[in-house]
Amino acid sequence: MEQAEKPREPSAMSRSTAIAYAIGLPLSLLELIFLPAGTIAWRPGWIFLAVLFLGFGTSALVLARVNPIIYRARSRFQAGTKSWDKALLAVILPAMAAVLPVAALDAGRFHWSTVPAWAVLLGYIGVVVGIAVTGWAQAVNPFFEPGVRIQSERHQRVISIGPYRFVRHPGYIAALLLFFGMALALGSFWALGPAALAAVLLVLRTCWEDRLLRAELPGYNDYSNRVRWRLVPGVW
Repeated sequence: MEQAEKPREPSAMSRSTAIAYAIGLPLSLLELIFLPAGTIAWRPGWIFLAVLFLGFGTSALVLARVNPIIYRARSRFQAGTKSWDKALLAVILPAMAAVLPVAALDAGRFHWSTVPAWAVLLGYIGVVVGIAVTGWAQAVNPFFEPGVRIQSERHQRVISIGPYRFVRHPGYIAALLLFFGMALALGSFWALGPAALAAVLLVLRTCWEDRLLRAELPGYNDYSNRVRWRLVPGVW
């Protein structure tokens, strides 16, 4: 009997790339927030960064214990990522990043909008819940990659535990919470504009990815019949 081929996991990130990420990401966040704000002393920016680093730092420590392969899976776009997904991400990612400088220009420098305290608190709740949900999804799903493709070399299978018991794309609802939560947490209604653009394209991505999985991932049709909702239970 012919032995089944072993799954081929993605290669680890090089040490230099890991160092570049570790240094570059915090510096980029500082630039995106404090340069538009016009001052390094903008207190809401520091509070926001503290919450962000605490949330994602805690998530990273948990993932390192329960699903360390996720760091390889998410380290880069893998071969076979769909061209339509790359095109969508070419707009989604800049729109998501634009939330920060637009919010900083608004709330930190020009004060175009006045966001009540309850809405800021709601924003922080969205950020924290978004981090928790995406961390939960990554903890149970080793195939949680940044690009849309069928991971045949990894023997991709349907994941139906954790948050996948309730919706088929929990990582996307987490992203939506983060998009809008970041804008409100930084105290800006204007930043809801790029958040909304990123959200619309992410919903489109959900539809197209779902269609791909139904057509090409064994067992996904049965799973989608059991778990009817893509993003929000009882809604869609």
